[in-house]
Amino acid sequence: MMYISRLGRATVYPFASAIQKCHLFLFQRSHLISTTSQPVSCLTDKCEFSQESALKLFRPSKADSIIAFFRIHGFSDSQITKITTRVPALLRCNPNKRILPKLQFLASKGASNSDILRIVTGNPELLLLGLKNGIVPAFDLIRRFLPSDKKTMNCVISSPASIGHFYVSKNVKLLLDEGLTHSHIKRLFQCRPSILSTSTLWKTVAEVKKLGIDPSLMNFSVALMAKKAVAKSGWDAKVEACKTWGWSEEQFSDVFRKHAQFMLRSEKKIIAVMSFWVGKLGWDPSVLCVAPVIFGLSLEKRIVPRALVVQYLLSKGLMKKDASLATPFYLTDKKFLERYVTRFEKHHSSQLLKLLHSKTC
Repeated sequence: MMYISRLGRATVYPFASAIQKCHLFLFQRSHLISTTSQPVSCLTDKCEFSQESALKLFRPSKADSIIAFFRIHGFSDSQITKITTRVPALLRCNPNKRILPKLQFLASKGASNSDILRIVTGNPELLLLGLKNGIVPAFDLIRRFLPSDKKTMNCVISSPASIGHFYVSKNVKLLLDEGLTHSHIKRLFQCRPSILSTSTLWKTVAEVKKLGIDPSLMNFSVALMAKKAVAKSGWDAKVEACKTWGWSEEQFSDVFRKHAQFMLRSEKKIIAVMSFWVGKLGWDPSVLCVAPVIFGLSLEKRIVPRALVVQYLLSKGLMKKDASLATPFYLTDKKFLERYVTRFEKHHSSQLLKLLHSKTC
């Protein structure tokens, strides 16, 4: 499968950059291009084409039909500008033969009108692919990993480049060859499909492997998402935040190796949890290294109230000082009540319940 834009716009259309300038000029107007003189004069005056080249390149009747076609199908002027600027070759095609079948295919797979607008505007190069040899196989590739057409279409809507992009099939093969399972690739398509259309995924795979994360484990795909989603500046800021509250560089690396989801938490959330755990409670920050999943819990609804209950029990000698501080946060509400509240109801229940319903740090 070949992704058309990889040829380069200049190859698809020798005059692409000049035409793009012309499109921007033409679409500032709110009416359809309806005469020969307007587009041709734009090409000659604004884009430095000869009269002969301009007439040969720009066929007003076809341009009219393309623009009218897009408008009939709900595309706004700004969307039409974006599409034809990125793929000027579309101005020379027959829309009913070249474009309509592709829109119909997307609709047949469950895409609404607004979904189609989003997909085409986000990935207009899609319209240059053949339906049977390009778009259908691209859709089927994603469908291999997702349970239904609806889920597949949701993936395409969230990341239009995921369908028909040259690198998607290449990257899927790379991940399979590296040992990622079907379910791991499924997760990437569901959670962050844009990763699979990037040209540098192989570098990210190498980086994650170098950290010692096993490709056969789910954490590997999560680590790929984290590496791709978090910019270096954001990554460094999170490292520094953790070091400020007592983690070493090695502890940070250990956490990422076993729970890469941690790096998808915001810097603000990491600091808030650390500040409460270490700053207010005075607890050992290394506990959070062992149980980094705590960073994914609600500070207000779970971490604060349960921590206050545990702190109270420790202060009254009702919990062993060497008891795990992480365990209380893993339990279901029912189990937590049984183990840390109701068993002490004779003398401490009212105070414990009050703390449990506390939402302030």
